[in-house]
Amino acid sequence: METLVVDHPLVAHKLTTLRNKETDSSTFRRLADELVTLLAYEATRGVRVAPVDIVTPVAQTQGVRLTDPQPLIVPILRAGLGMLDGMIRLLPTAEVGFLGMVRNEETLEATTYAERLPADLSGRQCYVVDPMLATGGTLAAAIDFLVSRGADDITAVTLLAAPEGIEALENALDGIEAPVRLVTAALDEKLNEKGYIVPGLGDAGDRLYGVAG
Repeated sequence: METLVVDHPLVAHKLTTLRNKETDSSTFRRLADELVTLLAYEATRGVRVAPVDIVTPVAQTQGVRLTDPQPLIVPILRAGLGMLDGMIRLLPTAEVGFLGMVRNEETLEATTYAERLPADLSGRQCYVVDPMLATGGTLAAAIDFLVSRGADDITAVTLLAAPEGIEALENALDGIEAPVRLVTAALDEKLNEKGYIVPGLGDAGDRLYGVAG
């Protein structure tokens, strides 16, 4: 698995504000959206394109266009929804699928409770978005799900990643032939005993949308 930690002052600046516990939900949502757009720029460097002939006001020339089938963006519910608009901004023609996954806080294992995806993903490039790569279980399960439907190229985009999560994800992907890349804004220090990233930014879903009753 290829891992890219995006080293950019604007990324670091926005991430610093996201980490601050005093940042309110509306500001958190706005900054997360802006940050994901920056990450999406790096994440889509390998997006598939084909040559196309066009005529400018001056001359004929050749450019490129996204190939079909169009890329598929897959936010992992619910926190991944906060990253969707930032991805769509750079890939407006992409399709969107959804995966609802929940992590058992005792076993730290992820299970799927809902999905809205094409039955056949053969030949599709998929961009999975989830704020945190902590224990790695949720992202590994999501990638395995997409590969089982035929996805042949997957890029995961996260705000933060923990070393333990990257290691677990690499182990879980052993034997998967589809190329997998990880693009993240920061590689943090570690996981704590509860499986949360340290220093992290707290529960991304709660900070985006508030605490559900």
